[in-house]
Amino acid sequence: MEELTVPCHPSHNGGMCQLLGMNCNTPTDVTFSFSGFARRGGQTDHHADGWGITFFEGRGVRHFIDHEPASTSPVAELIARYPIKSRHVVAHIRKATEGAVALENCHPFVRELWGRYWVFAHNGTLKEFHPRLHGNFRPVGQTDSERAFCWLMQELAKSHVSVPSVAELTLTLRELAPQIARHGSFNFLLSNGEALWAHCATNLYFVERSHPFAHAQLADEDLSVDFATVTAPGDRVAVVVTAPLTTNETWTQMAPGELRVFVDGVSAG
Repeated sequence: MEELTVPCHPSHNGGMCQLLGMNCNTPTDVTFSFSGFARRGGQTDHHADGWGITFFEGRGVRHFIDHEPASTSPVAELIARYPIKSRHVVAHIRKATEGAVALENCHPFVRELWGRYWVFAHNGTLKEFHPRLHGNFRPVGQTDSERAFCWLMQELAKSHVSVPSVAELTLTLRELAPQIARHGSFNFLLSNGEALWAHCATNLYFVERSHPFAHAQLADEDLSVDFATVTAPGDRVAVVVTAPLTTNETWTQMAPGELRVFVDGVSAG
């Protein structure tokens, strides 16, 4: 299965970072998508302060980050040519607001909890957010985003003895997210390879695709794809982005403060 990615334009997101999340019920090849995504990192837009993308494969994670602009990064060129298939993808293009342009400040961030990997990417700025962090979750870089991720992981670990169900995790995240959102703009994507959680503060949109698949036209580039030719009838895919990707699909705008979870390519609430 093949998927498209989203253009990154300052008119869409106030000049801040760009988020892309994908959740599907069958491993999906994102080679074509990433080629377009990478061009937005410094070539067709000014988001040139690093980038990253993470693919879950079973319990394993392929994690690629680079502090170079995605449009000129040799690592990005590798990803564009490497047909990685995954059911859970989190990607990010950075416009630095806090923390130097350095590898340790590039999203997505990865941590281990309950014997599985967790991946997090954030769009926005958090003011005066310096929570008490102890135990296993400490930031390596200087970003407000990584501090928020470490605090979320710490509080999840305190709330549950072992890995809870997706529904239980969703309830806990709905309690935790507002405590961070008080400090500023907190759009984020979070995945543990089982589900994708999306929290909206300002701008997040999603689309769910299923059979019969249609022809899709990118909003910001003269490029289109006929999903019917690259999918199977049982395929389901959900895409979450900072700004709508296509001109001829129905994108649902999330409400400020809303947290949604996607499982097997469908919004589970």
